[in-house]
Amino acid sequence: MSSASTAADLPITDRAQLAAYLQAGEKPRADWRIGTEHEKFGFRLDDLRPPEFDGERGIEALLKGLTRFGWEAQEENGRVIALLKDGASVTLEPAGQLELSGAALESVHQTCVEVGSHLNEVRQVADELRLGFLGMGFQPKWRRQDMPWMPKGRYRIMRDYMPRVGSLGVDMMTRTCTVQVNLDYADEADMVKKFRVSLALQPVATALFADSPFTEGRPNGYLSYRSHIWTDTDADRTGMLDFVFEDGFGYERYVDYMLDVPMYFSYRDGIYHDASGQSFRDFLDGRLPVLPGALPTLRDWSDHLTTAFPEVRLKKFLEMRGADSGPWSRICALPAFWVGLLYDDAALDAAWDLVKDFSLAERHALRDGVPQHALKLPFRGASVRELAREALKISIAGLRRRARLNGNGADETAFLDPLLEIAEAGQTPAERKLELFHGEWNGDIDPVFRQFAY
Repeated sequence: MSSASTAADLPITDRAQLAAYLQAGEKPRADWRIGTEHEKFGFRLDDLRPPEFDGERGIEALLKGLTRFGWEAQEENGRVIALLKDGASVTLEPAGQLELSGAALESVHQTCVEVGSHLNEVRQVADELRLGFLGMGFQPKWRRQDMPWMPKGRYRIMRDYMPRVGSLGVDMMTRTCTVQVNLDYADEADMVKKFRVSLALQPVATALFADSPFTEGRPNGYLSYRSHIWTDTDADRTGMLDFVFEDGFGYERYVDYMLDVPMYFSYRDGIYHDASGQSFRDFLDGRLPVLPGALPTLRDWSDHLTTAFPEVRLKKFLEMRGADSGPWSRICALPAFWVGLLYDDAALDAAWDLVKDFSLAERHALRDGVPQHALKLPFRGASVRELAREALKISIAGLRRRARLNGNGADETAFLDPLLEIAEAGQTPAERKLELFHGEWNGDIDPVFRQFAY
């Protein structure tokens, strides 16, 4: 066992270690990186159903097939449930949604190459298994009971707990897909400023990426139903985190928040111990009912940080969580948008000037209204579309000053083109699909799997 692993498995003896864990994410600007994650729905080409885990055409067969490209298989209870390679991973969401968690890269150019390579590998193996993959925010056709479950211990615990705290948590687990980006901070003050800007503008990302207008083959009345799902999943671990905008916010205050988030589990000796609804504060005192007398480790704390689902999440980096999944071009657009806003000082200042006087009521109105209305949501005498256009201008300027060039001498601004088109047209991807549904698709959802598959 490595020394790092040994340290992670030592008992926590001082609450200060929890804040120090977050502080350990601080990096000098030269070491700031971009980590991009995206999820996608698998479907069988013959009947469009989501593939099960088992079987010749199952998700495990897909994962095993991907090992030909140098991925190292990771097992749980003898079953392949993940892949690792060069700082990246391929993992499974609860219903088999396939996720690429990308490596920490220096530029959006590298991110887009990484995503393209991954999608190409998946396509090669999926073609052999007669499978396809679709990027959208919510499963457009199949019912909750039609979705399979992957054999991962933490998902069993979450599946049993979710109905106790909200009506849509199981749908969040099984029928949603997102694209996210993880970004670094220099110190606590930098983290706070980036957290506030990204939290206030997260509804803009939700609007630009809105692509989940169907439920069980019919329009659901939303443009980002995925975003709406989070409003009735689990109030203890979701939302806009109003305390982030309060004076004195920092690592310690986020620790307080996380200590109030109920636990899901503690993973020990290859076993997920069901601690759902129990308190990490009690764990710190050795009074966790499921593990009496045991103290948490930094590995437990790291796991616990992944069980909160606010619009922006702090771990050893900041994670932007507001966007529906989509095609390759929009997967690349999300890191470009946030890197342009947050990795250039002048852009970060301009973005803060844009949002610093938003009231609590305005922030919540944006969060609550965007899932249904997206860019057309009224805001301050105009609409979210105008707010999005202003944010995009700031991001473009930030990327230009950043001046990370590819081999052809082009900077990263081109990756924002899909978002600029959406903002200029005032039409989200969801609204485009609704036009097709009511037009050439003649009210049939099945064509979405052919026209928008990777």
